[in-house]
Amino acid sequence: MDLLNNLAIGFATALTFQNLFYAFAGCLIGTLIGVLPGIGPVATLAMLLPTTYALEPTSALIMLAGIYYGAQYGGSTTAILVNLPGESSSVVTCLDGYQMARKGRAGAALGVAAIGSFIAGSFATVLVAAFAPPLTELAFKFGPAEYFSLMVLGLIGAVVLASGSLIKAIGMIVLGLLLGIVGTDVNSGVARFSFDVPELTDGIGFVAVAMGVFGFAEIIANVERKEHREVFTSKVGSLLPNGKEFLEATPAIVRGTLLGSILGILPGGGALLASFAAYTVEKKLGGAKADPPFGQGNIRGVAGPESANNSGAQTSFIPMLTLGIPPNAVMALMIGAMTIHNIQPGPQVMTSNPSLFWGLIASMWIGNLMLVILNLPLIGIWVQLLKVPYRLLYPAILAFCCIGVYSINNTTFDVYVTVVFGVLGYVFYKLKCEPAPLILGFILGPMMEENLRRAMLLSRGDPMTFVTRPLSLGLLLAALALLVIVTLPAIKSKREEAFQEAD
Repeated sequence: MDLLNNLAIGFATALTFQNLFYAFAGCLIGTLIGVLPGIGPVATLAMLLPTTYALEPTSALIMLAGIYYGAQYGGSTTAILVNLPGESSSVVTCLDGYQMARKGRAGAALGVAAIGSFIAGSFATVLVAAFAPPLTELAFKFGPAEYFSLMVLGLIGAVVLASGSLIKAIGMIVLGLLLGIVGTDVNSGVARFSFDVPELTDGIGFVAVAMGVFGFAEIIANVERKEHREVFTSKVGSLLPNGKEFLEATPAIVRGTLLGSILGILPGGGALLASFAAYTVEKKLGGAKADPPFGQGNIRGVAGPESANNSGAQTSFIPMLTLGIPPNAVMALMIGAMTIHNIQPGPQVMTSNPSLFWGLIASMWIGNLMLVILNLPLIGIWVQLLKVPYRLLYPAILAFCCIGVYSINNTTFDVYVTVVFGVLGYVFYKLKCEPAPLILGFILGPMMEENLRRAMLLSRGDPMTFVTRPLSLGLLLAALALLVIVTLPAIKSKREEAFQEAD
């Protein structure tokens, strides 16, 4: 009954005209971003964070959440019609979706992607609503030592699931942690690493860092790439799959939904990992007898990954909402949005601000329904958008970014910081360093330091407090086990092979 009462509060909040408008705006922008290759939800959220400053906290989070799962939907359109993933988790959809388009079955591929995404998103939202309250209750039993250990586990998980070199991922985490401690020390009031720059005494702005390493860097990197877009739109065909295709796709949708729901909670690239895992499962189950073979237009190769990445996107909200721990870069940006609105992320959000907590969850159901309506009937419009040259898009996006950054504190210093991090982000791109761990380290750094200090104060300086408390010890052992497992030769080679496929 409590769950039904809570959902009633959520729908009462989400169904207000204002929140419906922002849910629609988020879904629309997310679909646009998913359709346009090369930008992605992380860069978009970083760009739009300043615009949420003037909104109500609930409306801001509903819009940002809509952008995230909207991009998962929109990414499939580009992957199927153009063979370009609009979003990283849509990479696998290209393999069979594009081949289906070349055979004149683009409509069936788009239809199955939308149906699978809707089913997966709705199921994952049920999981979020069901598991959030008990996890929040558990989180209230966490002390500073447990929170510190949990954050260590989260950062280790992000390292393990980051693409590329483990050493580079660890380096990015450490750099993020170091950037996070710039500013005034809470305990002593002494400015740290500010180099006598007055603007740095409050720390480096989160929006400037996020927009620089994701937004600016992504645009600079995309300018280098040659545009080659062969759009298969002449034979889109019916958007509803036929009976045989539907029977083939249904089990794949179920498997993808379940797999994505589990993997989405993991720190790192949950939705991306889920889509690759779902494709691998379908390929293994189909075997050599698959007709048509995988990679040549098998509808299960679209249904499984698309369902997995959408359910993974939704369940990634669970650790963010209940524990205040972001499992991926997008959730780190969501936590950044909460702090902009003076909301302390963590389990207390459910009790102190239930309308925000449950309103966000209820808006996910509404958003998933909006996305089906947006994606299928408006395919023609999305196709036309693919013909807009990037040379016109990118200058407008850069100008928008600069205006957004400036508007937060009305200072040009933030714009300069964004440009510096944009250049740094481009260097990271060239060195093949994943920027997501940096953002996770930057967000979690101050929280880790605060909980570390609290734990040490309570234990009178005894570091053994982290291993004498059972829950804290369990989390630290899990982090250690992750590190040991990923360094095993067999696991290491499999991990590298998986990420090579992703690239």
